Amino acid sequence: MSAPRQAVSKTSAGLCFESVGARFGEQTVLEDVSFEVGLGEVVGLVGCNGAGKTTLVRAATRSLRPDAGRVTLAGHPVESLSRRALATRVATVPQDIHVPFPFLAGELVLMGRTPHQGAFGFESSEDLALAREAMARVGIAELADRRVDQLSGGERQLVLFARALAQQSEWLLLDEPTAFLDLRHRIELLRVVREFARSGGGALVVSHDLGLIARVCDRLVVLAGGRVIADGEPGAVLRPEVLDSAFGMRADVIQGPDGRPVVVARIEEG
Repeated sequence: MSAPRQAVSKTSAGLCFESVGARFGEQTVLEDVSFEVGLGEVVGLVGCNGAGKTTLVRAATRSLRPDAGRVTLAGHPVESLSRRALATRVATVPQDIHVPFPFLAGELVLMGRTPHQGAFGFESSEDLALAREAMARVGIAELADRRVDQLSGGERQLVLFARALAQQSEWLLLDEPTAFLDLRHRIELLRVVREFARSGGGALVVSHDLGLIARVCDRLVVLAGGRVIADGEPGAVLRPEVLDSAFGMRADVIQGPDGRPVVVARIEEG
């Protein structure tokens, strides 16, 4: 039995997914997906590969138009916002991007200021200061003059995260932001995400790292078969039966020293 689903308010100031459905050809990827990310909240989105997590992130940024339902910001459909207006409110950290030109890391972070710049796109001293501050906050100030194509996958991921912070949006959408990071940098990145929420922002974090995400998120939303099968606090959601439904795996869930759940997968010999 799944955890109770959270009601989505039609007048909410949050980022709302309202009965979102999506198909790729004959394949249904999402069906009737509804949940909300409020300001001051970190929500984790989990599920197996192909569950539709990245598709939801793309729908929220207008990279993909849902076949059914809608995504709204403070009650306004994202389709009604200009690209610039949407970019000032929502910043995305993708899994990775291909940078066709060998930009310096500092230049890529500065691109996060583009939605706030004038028609001619000239950066101000404030833009430069905010980009430097974002890199320092992530702990990569020393990478500013390094070419992005010469960075490791983890370093490049931190540059993308710094770019999103420099954007100074209301919401952060992070698609597997810790995939290439070592444990220390995973913890540091998610600590900054929590600080972002405490300062009044909202964050949606897609992750397969159930242990860390259970410690950072206020709520977890679990996708399986294109539907939400659980939505609630980590302790209510990370239960053996839910993990079995979502991932097709057997696991034990124990309480960690901090009171948060710890998932221990059962490795059964064939």
